[in-house]
Amino acid sequence: MRKPRYIAPNITYHVTSRLIECRNMMEDERIKALFEYCITLALEKYSFELINYQIMDNHIHLLIRTVEGGASISRIVQYIKSRFAQRFNRMMQRTGPVWNERFKDSIVEFADNPRMYLLNLIWYFANNPVRAGKVQSPYESYFGGSKAYFDSNYRPNIKITLHQYFLELGDTLEECAALLCAYFNGELLL
Repeated sequence: MRKPRYIAPNITYHVTSRLIECRNMMEDERIKALFEYCITLALEKYSFELINYQIMDNHIHLLIRTVEGGASISRIVQYIKSRFAQRFNRMMQRTGPVWNERFKDSIVEFADNPRMYLLNLIWYFANNPVRAGKVQSPYESYFGGSKAYFDSNYRPNIKITLHQYFLELGDTLEECAALLCAYFNGELLL
């Protein structure tokens, strides 16, 4: 029997979900843009904060913070994944499942050091496209929101709510971004 999800407001979830059989069904940038659109639909329908996201060819990462009076993490992710599956199947003129399994999640606030866990997740998201050969540097943007944390002038395709743990790094967005980059470059211990 599977373990029930911890459902509560004001919790930051790292959500991961793989495509069926880990196929690279999102290689096409139009498909990645479709997934971004489905996240936007969810943001319009439900109250929650999108902290970060990264869309890869065969899986996705989401950092979602639930809010008081808002939808549960299960409802939010189910909505995003089902809207994407419907539109993807229509676009590709196919039928059948798109997602491999129930999404996996971990809770940032339950980590031994929640702030470090969150900051490392931002870096992990940013490095996914580098490891996959999509971009040269984690500071570039490729269907994800991490650059919003590195560059205070960057405006992602989807509204990103910068997490409080990041905002506590400095007095201004520029200072927070500079300190985060220094940490990731090994120039600073937080």
